[in-house]
Order: sequence, then C-alpha cells, then structure tokens
Amino acid sequence: MAQRFVVIGAGAIGCRVGGALATAGADVIFVARAGRAADLAAHGLAIAGLDGATVPVPPDRFRIAPTASHAARDAAGPILLLCTKGGATAAAAAEAGAAFPPGTPILSLQNGVDNIGRIREAAPHLLPLAAMVPFNVTLDHEASGRIVARQTTSGALHAEDHAVTRALAPLFGRAGLPLTLVADMAPVQWGKLLLNLNNPVNALSGLPLRDELMDRDCRRALAALQDEALAVMKAAGIRPARIGAAPPRLIPTILRLPTFAFSRIAASMLTIAPTARSSMADDRSAGRPTEIDDLCGAVVRLAEAHGLAAPRNAAMIRLVSRHGPGTAMSGRDILAAVTAA
Repeated sequence: MAQRFVVIGAGAIGCRVGGALATAGADVIFVARAGRAADLAAHGLAIAGLDGATVPVPPDRFRIAPTASHAARDAAGPILLLCTKGGATAAAAAEAGAAFPPGTPILSLQNGVDNIGRIREAAPHLLPLAAMVPFNVTLDHEASGRIVARQTTSGALHAEDHAVTRALAPLFGRAGLPLTLVADMAPVQWGKLLLNLNNPVNALSGLPLRDELMDRDCRRALAALQDEALAVMKAAGIRPARIGAAPPRLIPTILRLPTFAFSRIAASMLTIAPTARSSMADDRSAGRPTEIDDLCGAVVRLAEAHGLAAPRNAAMIRLVSRHGPGTAMSGRDILAAVTAA
C-alpha cells in the first residue's frame, strides 16, 4: 500500500513536496483553500527543478480536501506535512490534532525555529518532527491555469533523525527530494534562519533574488542583520549549522565584498533562477501577513531572553510593517534604516 501523506498548506513548498511525492507513487491529499483547491482539481499541478525540466502531476495523481477533518476521513495512518506559514501553525496543528489519532507524525516543513513548540502546545498528542527546506520555491500559474511549483535554488531537505523519517527517506529520495537526517535540528534551523534574514531585504527591495543579491547595499543590510543574529546566537550558546557553501560566520564578510569579488567567490549563492523571489516578497505583494515575526522576530526574542537587544532586526520588523504592497525601497535606504538602529 502506498504511503499516505496529508499536506496541510498547499502553497509553494506544499505543492513542490506533495507533487514530488505523488509522482513517486505516494498517496497524497492536499488540504487547500477553495481557490487553490479549484485550480488543482481543474488543471492539476506541475513541479519544476533548477534545470527547467517540468513534470506534470495531473489531478488523478492526488486528492484534495477542504479541511484536515475531511482529509482524516480518507487517509488512515498518514504522515502529516505541515507547510503553512508560521503564523498559521497553531490553528493548523489544533485542527489536525482534533482530526487525527494520537501519535500521528506531523513533519514541519516551515521556516523559523518556533513551530515544533507551537505544534506541541496546540496538539500535544501528535508526534511533531522538525524539518528544514533549504531551497526556494515559487508558485506560478500558466496560461492554461495549471499551477507550477518551481524550485529556484538548490539544497537537500533535512529532518530530525527518527524511526519515521528513516522509513521515509527512500521514498523522498525516489521523489527527487534527498533527505538528510540529523540528531539535533536546532542548529540546522538557526542556520537556515540566518539565510532567511534575506527574505525581508528581498521583499522590501522589490527585486528578483539574484538582482537583489547583486546590489551591494542590499547585501550589506543583510550582513548587518546576520552579524547581530550571530552575536545573539553566540550569547545563547547556539552554533548555527552550515547550510550553504560557506560557514555561517563567514557569510557576512562575503556579503560585504565588492560585487565583482562577491559574484566570483559566492557563485553558488547566485545559482538562482532569474525570476526567483522570496516567499515574503510574494506575501507582501499580495497583501498577506508575512513571516517577519518568525525570522527577525525570533532573533529579537532570543536576544530578550538573554538580556540583550537586537535593534537591527527590530528595525527590519518595523520596515516591513510600515511598507505595504506596491512600494519598494532602494538598497541604500534599507541599509540606512537597518544600520541607523
């Protein structure tokens, strides 16, 4: 019998991972809102990799449910994949906890460092497992109406080493999603958060990711946020894991290099599809709540817990809250606002 997955949150990550698992033969149910559900049911899905190859996932390869409760009626013994934004974690976990039996695994494929705690509090009888998605995914609509979950950067999924994830690793591998299992996910999550501090810079700039990273002032603003986050982590005894090509503590130095040197030394950082954008840029453009509290907010809270301040990350929270859809800031202005703090 095929392994069953219930994907809670049919956004970019949910569609990319759920679609890949469906192509590998898994039984996948997407819990999706009405508009997304209608698009998936009518036109199906496609997943695309960095190489540009697009794999269709027709509607008969997956199922759709309006709520976790509906999914629970059709999915005995599933693995839950939580792919919502951090702000929706508590509500989504509570709904899943009411629908699925005790011990049901729920794998958090979310940004930030707080989601496992939120799941435990909202649904204490579920089995929460931490994971980390290192790559960026955009969600685009073709003229036909089909949704394309397009992976625009590289990297391997990481997950907490557990009997459940060990059993899932071969299937994820067949789906083109190699799963790296680690004993302690906290350093991995903080390492990813360090990179995710670029999301608000990208969102405010209004630029595609690659163009934004080629703007030295944007990079310097990101480096300032990372320097502060690294200092706070050090005070808290956290050693962030190496996620990309460079050790975490070298990244701010690399970012501050002149663009001609940065483009050569950090070539792997720039292996990005030309149209790639951060999920926060998409949320901001659509007028949706952003994940700023799960990123810069996590740094501010960690600082406060250790009697410190994180004024640069706090300033970024204010910037994102004050600048609505349709506005953009230059790299120089972002840098000035962050460093003035």
